[in-house]
Amino acid sequence: MSLLSFFLIVISAVMHALWNLLVKRSRHKTPFIWWMFVASGTLFTLALPLAPEPFSWPRFETLVMIALGAICFVLYHLLNGRAYRGGDLSIIYPLSQTSMLWVPLWGTLLLGERLSLTGCCGILLVLLGIYAMQLRRLSLGELFRPFHDLGNPYVRAALLAGFIYSIGSVAEKSGVRNYSPFYFTYLLVLIMLLLMTVNICRPRYRRQIREELRGRWRLILLSGPIMMASFLTFRYGLNLAPVSYAVPVRQVSVVVGVLIGVLFLRESFGRVRLISAFLIFLGAIVIRFG
Repeated sequence: MSLLSFFLIVISAVMHALWNLLVKRSRHKTPFIWWMFVASGTLFTLALPLAPEPFSWPRFETLVMIALGAICFVLYHLLNGRAYRGGDLSIIYPLSQTSMLWVPLWGTLLLGERLSLTGCCGILLVLLGIYAMQLRRLSLGELFRPFHDLGNPYVRAALLAGFIYSIGSVAEKSGVRNYSPFYFTYLLVLIMLLLMTVNICRPRYRRQIREELRGRWRLILLSGPIMMASFLTFRYGLNLAPVSYAVPVRQVSVVVGVLIGVLFLRESFGRVRLISAFLIFLGAIVIRFG
C-alpha cells in the first residue's frame, strides 16, 4: 500500500469521525444526515468549476457501480438505524463492522486482488481491535457476548448492514478504476441524496427537518466540507490501493472517535479501549507495509 493512498485514507478516517461527532450532537439523526448531504452536495456543485479535469459522463458500467454503491450505503444507514433502535451499541457495532470479513473475499474473487501475508495480518489486527473496542472487560464470557443472540432481528439487521456495506465498497473500487474519483463521488452523493429525500418526504419527518435547520444550521454548514473531504480522500485513496486494504485502514476512524470522546465528550478510556485502539493503529501500520 503506497504512502499516498495510506495518507489519504487516514485523512478520510479523521473526517469520518468528525462528521459522526456532528451527527451525535444532533437531535433528529435522520433529518440531520439528510441536511449533511444537502450541504455536501451543494458544496460539490459549487466546486465543479475547480475540478481537476473536465466532466464527462461515465460509461454505463461505471454508472451501474455508482448507483449500486449509493443504494448499498443508503441501505447500510437504514439497517444500522433499525439495529440501534432495539440493540445495544456494544453488540450492534462490532457486528455491523463484519464488512471487513467480506471485503477481502470480494476483492480476491471479483477484483483479482492479491493480499500479502503481512497485509492479511494487518487486517486481522484491525478486525480484532474493532471487536475488542466494544467489550466491557477482558473475559471469556464477554468475548462471545455479541453472538449470543443471532436469532434477534436487530442482530441480523447489523450483520446484513455489514454485508451490504462490503458490496458497496467493491462497487466503488470497480467504479473508480476507470473514472474520475471526483466525479464518481459527486454522482454518488447526488444519488444518495435523492434516495434519502424519497425517505425523508414522509410526514413524520416534516417538523424534524425544520427543527434541525433552525437549531443546528451552524453544524449543518460545518458538515458540508467535512463530509466532502471524507468522501473525496477515501475514493482517491481507494483508486490507489486494494479495497481489501482501504476499508480496514479507514477503521482508524474508531481510534479518532475514541480520542474525540475522551478529549471533548469526557468519556472514560479504560484498559480495554486502550488495547483496542492500539490494535487498530498497529493493524493500519502493518497494512501500510503489506
